[in-house]
Amino acid sequence: MATHLAAVAVAKAQPLEVQERRTPKPGHNELLLDVKSIALNPLDISSKDFGFAIAEYPAVFGSDISGVVLETGPNVSAAAFKPGTRVAAIASAFFAQGAPDYGAFQQRVIVPVENAGPIPDDVSFNEAATLPMAVTTVCIGWDTIGLPRETSYSPGDKQGVLIWGASSSVGSMAVQSAKLLGFTVYATASTRHHEYIKSLGASRVFDYKDAGVQAAIIKAAKGDGLTFQYGYDAVGAAQPCQNILQALKGDGTAHLASAPPLKPNEATAEGVETKFVMASNDKKERAKQFSFAFNVWLKEKLERREIVPSPGVKVIDGGLRGINKGLDILKAGVSCTKLVLEV
Repeated sequence: MATHLAAVAVAKAQPLEVQERRTPKPGHNELLLDVKSIALNPLDISSKDFGFAIAEYPAVFGSDISGVVLETGPNVSAAAFKPGTRVAAIASAFFAQGAPDYGAFQQRVIVPVENAGPIPDDVSFNEAATLPMAVTTVCIGWDTIGLPRETSYSPGDKQGVLIWGASSSVGSMAVQSAKLLGFTVYATASTRHHEYIKSLGASRVFDYKDAGVQAAIIKAAKGDGLTFQYGYDAVGAAQPCQNILQALKGDGTAHLASAPPLKPNEATAEGVETKFVMASNDKKERAKQFSFAFNVWLKEKLERREIVPSPGVKVIDGGLRGINKGLDILKAGVSCTKLVLEV
């Protein structure tokens, strides 16, 4: 019987324990991956500390991975995912409620075929592991607020977009995707990250800590003659985003995507519709969302070198045994950095 190592949650708010597990076989439309790198996300802290999205213990959670296809299940296209194919993938631990075969924190993991996409040889496994959550959250976010996938503005259209929290993994990918759609990108980030965010495609970057940042953004946009009808809040700053969009939206309704859950009874600005970004609860619809993100958008953009993995990677030593340490570092706070473990 084949086995592998996994970082297992044995109980809520307890350190993960590295244990040996039976290696599962992929089912219909599933892949068995040999995990090479794992990236950590704030969601992982909630799962570890509070048992979020875990139905029972023992459990294995985690989302962002890169690796190599070991085996394919029935109905999987051999041409697209033959054994040995290098992929980035999002493990389905959240939707599987911590079911151990589907969590990222292990050497071997089962993923639905639509949750994985091929990566070119010039993208390292560590870089590729930073992509899944960011790419899916951004693609689904734009869909959620009704932004057409094929939108392509020109500078003469004077269409701006606001990205709040651009140094986060979701924010930095939102900057890149918005630039590709033809928007003039306004973003917020700490001052030390401004040049980096500009290198990803932002035209102007503002320090979110400045007391007058909202007024500064509105003044700059009016000076540039821009209309802002779309925005992306990557870090939980819905109120300032709404205020800015309300002032700059022109006629009609502005639309704001929020990666963090919206706060209960949070005030809203008139003329600004804010929606929480969440993959569909319908399995078939969710499969379409993920398939587009991985096998259309990400595949195309990486092949054309139109996007880069972002932000920068910091490797946490220890492999699976380093996950507890990595989650502690993430909980303490990181900036413009993605924490990655090599398996």
